[in-house]
Amino acid sequence: MFPPIDFPKWLDEHRHLLKPPVGNQQIWENTDFIVTVVGGPNQRTDFHDDPYEEFFWQFKGNAWLSTMEGGLPGRVELREGAMFLLPPHLRHSPQRPEEGSLCLVIERTRPQGVLDGFEWFCPDCHALLHRIEVQLKSIVRDL
Repeated sequence: MFPPIDFPKWLDEHRHLLKPPVGNQQIWENTDFIVTVVGGPNQRTDFHDDPYEEFFWQFKGNAWLSTMEGGLPGRVELREGAMFLLPPHLRHSPQRPEEGSLCLVIERTRPQGVLDGFEWFCPDCHALLHRIEVQLKSIVRDL
């Protein structure tokens, strides 16, 4: 069993890791959930295809998820304080333009054989350009 953590203290101790180029830090290891804090700014061009739901709590600053569904682009605003539960397989690309923005993201650990996809689309016509699938073992190292 893990002891409770003082979340503000944890943030202070890990703030230097919540910046580009990686910008994220996993809170616990070897659990059924991947609990990560992600900091901004960042800019991504890939769209993540997660086989499971993802929970987002944008607790500092603002961000958005660019989405792609059925060949149509969309956008989910994540204003400070917003919580959002992303459905499985909804292609999404988190965009965090604000320096110092922070989001808590909770995902399920992937069993062996359950793959995550990453896709790139044409910015003009939204056609799929490339897709890769990976066995996600460490969200910090693999992303």
